[in-house]
Amino acid sequence: MAKGLFSQGICALTNGQTTIDDVKAAVSAGGFEVVKDMPPQALSGPAVLVAYRREVNGAVVIDLMDRRWPDEMGDSKTDPMTFGAWAMGFFGPFAYPGGLKRAIQHARSWKGAAEIAPRHRGVIRMRTTYIGGLPKDAPCLPKDYKPIDELVFLNRMVVAIAAAPGVLCYFNPGGEVIRDLESFHSTLDACTKEHKLPLFLWTNVRRFGLSDAFGMIDTVGNSQFDRRDVEAIYPIKQYDPNRVGYYVRNVTHYLLDLTREIQTGEAIDGPDENALSWIAEACDKGLTSPPRRVLRLYPKADSARIQNALMAAGLS
Repeated sequence: MAKGLFSQGICALTNGQTTIDDVKAAVSAGGFEVVKDMPPQALSGPAVLVAYRREVNGAVVIDLMDRRWPDEMGDSKTDPMTFGAWAMGFFGPFAYPGGLKRAIQHARSWKGAAEIAPRHRGVIRMRTTYIGGLPKDAPCLPKDYKPIDELVFLNRMVVAIAAAPGVLCYFNPGGEVIRDLESFHSTLDACTKEHKLPLFLWTNVRRFGLSDAFGMIDTVGNSQFDRRDVEAIYPIKQYDPNRVGYYVRNVTHYLLDLTREIQTGEAIDGPDENALSWIAEACDKGLTSPPRRVLRLYPKADSARIQNALMAAGLS
């Protein structure tokens, strides 16, 4: 779901024993201002409103879900309440069915994800919003909206909430990233010291095989920054997948600094290259789930072979 009622949403998975008093104590100790308590809503327990950019009506809603993350996101016939909540963006923008499963499958930075994450019995949701109390025709986002600032603020909130009893791990549904608390802290600390954006905590990088000759590495989560995700298709014999993974991160940084969108047919540098030997395609749909706009990149020299490989795999 796109940004609307909520502009960002990240979570902490818990053992189901964390209370709203635990959450309030943790965020208060972390230096955040709890503005008010909120009553339980559909699919969630009690909640609190935390101050964030009051000058533009901003706030963070923190609530407890006394259940597992609904990874199927309900069904219009068998579970219409969950499905309706998902359709309205209540699980955060860009949260899609199967997101937690995919996050676990591609959790290369946390080998224990497949063991620990399924144990969760509760969820703490942290979602930014700007429309509480505004007229129905008011814009959902302020004119000076900055998604990176939101995510930086939410990272600080995760650090605070991680101290609450019962918190198991961090989960970013929009980027399909899951991390244990130790690696969340160490990654955040390292990026802070080096003055780098902690993209590793916000977006995932995944590996796929398209054929015997070609592989693909893509990103998930750039929509949080209002940018396209990146798909890099490469000849397996010519490129190290680790280099290509580093490359798609660098392309994301490049897109963040760019004030326009790259168009289909534009030439671009490839991994560790500066000869504009790759070509870009701006696609409305990626090759894999979740659904999202992508910038597809591949070597010009292999263009025809890559198109044939995609056709053979039923992906073109």
